[in-house]
Amino acid sequence: MKKLLSLTLIGMASLAATSASAADCERGTLDKKFCDANGDMVADAPTDPKQWIDPATLIFAYTPVEDPEVYRGVWDEFLRHMEKTTGKKVQFFPVQSNAAQLEAMRAGRLHVAGFNTGSNPLAVNCAGFVPFTMMASKQGAYGYEMEIIVPADSSAKKIEDLKGKTIAFTSQTSNSGYKAPSALLASAYGLQADKDYKTAFSGKHDNSVIGVANKDYDAAAVANSVMNRMIARKAVDDTKIRSIYKSQSFPTTGYGYVYNLKPELAEKVRQAFFTFNWEGTQLLKEFGKAEPAQEAFIPITYKEHWAVVREIDQAMKVAYTCQ
Repeated sequence: MKKLLSLTLIGMASLAATSASAADCERGTLDKKFCDANGDMVADAPTDPKQWIDPATLIFAYTPVEDPEVYRGVWDEFLRHMEKTTGKKVQFFPVQSNAAQLEAMRAGRLHVAGFNTGSNPLAVNCAGFVPFTMMASKQGAYGYEMEIIVPADSSAKKIEDLKGKTIAFTSQTSNSGYKAPSALLASAYGLQADKDYKTAFSGKHDNSVIGVANKDYDAAAVANSVMNRMIARKAVDDTKIRSIYKSQSFPTTGYGYVYNLKPELAEKVRQAFFTFNWEGTQLLKEFGKAEPAQEAFIPITYKEHWAVVREIDQAMKVAYTCQ
C-alpha cells in the first residue's frame, strides 16, 4: 500500500494559500500554493510584492534533534550576527518536534530555520522552505552516517540478530532516524517493521542514544553526528553503546528561509550565513566536534544535495502530500 506522509498525519493544521496559486504554474511536487518557474524544485518568491513578508523580528529554529535549550546559547552569537546583517531582531524558537517546526513555518510563524535531513523534502514541498546552505569543514567536506547501535553487552553482533528485538526510531520524518534504516532493514535484510521486529519512537536522536545506553531499547537507528557530539560533551557514556552498522554519508541539516520572505531580506539572511566568523564561537565549539568538522557554511541546492534522500523516500513510497 502506498504510504503517504501527509501533514494531517503528523498533526499539522492546513493553511490557506498565500501565493498566487489561482494561476496555473509549473510546480513539480510542490504544494499547489507554490510555483517553480526555474525548475530548481523549491518554491519561487511570490511575483506580487504584496505577498512578501517583512517581519520586524525574524524567528529562527534549529532542528529538534536534542534538547532545544542547549542550543539557545550555541546559536546566540550567530543570531546576533544575523541581527547586524539584516537590521532585524532575531529570536530563537526552541521547537520540540519536527512536526512543530514544519507547522510553524507553514503557518507563517517561522522565517529562518535548520531542518534535519529527512524533514527537508516535506519542508520544501509543503512549507515553502528554501534551503541554501549547510555546515561543512573548511575544505568543503560534509555529511554524517546513520548508525544502528545496541547496548555494549548486547548479544547482537549484526543486523540479522535484531530479529524479534525492539528497535527505536526518532520520528517518521527523520532520514537517519527512520526512513533510511527502515528501507535498509526491509530491502537488504528482509526485516519488516512490527512483524520481524518491534518499533518504538523516541522523538529525538539523543533520546534514542540514551535509551540504548540505559537498555530501554534493544537497538536504535541514529545520526552519528548527534551521537558523537553527545559523547564529546559527556552527555552519554560511549562505553555503554556499540555500533553494528554504519551507512553511506548523507547531507546534514539544511538551513534556509521561507519562500515569501521579502527578497532583499532573504538575501541579507544568506549574507548572514556566509559572512559569519566561526572562530572562537560556541557554534564552532559544538559543531566542530563532528567528523568531518562542521566549521563553515557552504552553498548547497536542494535539487542536487538532497537527491539521495528523495531516492530513499521514493523507495519507501513516501509522497509529499500536503493537506
